[in-house]
Amino acid sequence: MFTGIVEAAVPIAQARDENGLRRIILDIGALRDWQCVKPGDSVALNGCCLTVTGLQGSMAGFDVVPQTLSRTSLGDIGSSDIVNVERAMIVGARLDGHLVQGHVDQVGQVASMEPAGGEWRVKVDCGARFTGQCIERGSVCVDGISLTIAELHEESFVVAVIPHTREITNISRWQAGTRVNLEADVIGKYVRRQMQAQAAGVSPELLRRAGFTP
Repeated sequence: MFTGIVEAAVPIAQARDENGLRRIILDIGALRDWQCVKPGDSVALNGCCLTVTGLQGSMAGFDVVPQTLSRTSLGDIGSSDIVNVERAMIVGARLDGHLVQGHVDQVGQVASMEPAGGEWRVKVDCGARFTGQCIERGSVCVDGISLTIAELHEESFVVAVIPHTREITNISRWQAGTRVNLEADVIGKYVRRQMQAQAAGVSPELLRRAGFTP
């Protein structure tokens, strides 16, 4: 479990395909207390939960399986590309963002980035299936960053990005057409699923017997 509060934006040292997997290596030395990271730990790269499979000093290796490559933008990245890095949250720590599983729902695409006063307004195209899981002023995870939805449209949403967030993440490299990993708020997913299950049991006959319809 993560929070969407990026610890560091780190360049990829190496990304190569081998044995059906994509091997990603990066220097986690920019993370506070990086020495505590060990093989088997969960670390989110651009919002995707991955397992540390190897360590040499501060150089950490991750193996990305085909299913993850097909559902995320990790297959797009190469050496020198910047990824947002966050280690799994510690129980009892302050939750500054929102609950993020690191399980990417789908890949969206940046439609536009416009400066607006002291912020940047970023529009992301994602389709109606994803927006159906979102609410205006609710939380959304974009490339591992916890953001608030400022505008919600039928097939897209807009987030307002403050300068600090833009500076410490890979947002400064986004442009129209950039593919980004999206994860909807997990609490909203559970509520929606429960409501759908309850609605599935409602029929005209049930409403009639309950006295709601003649």
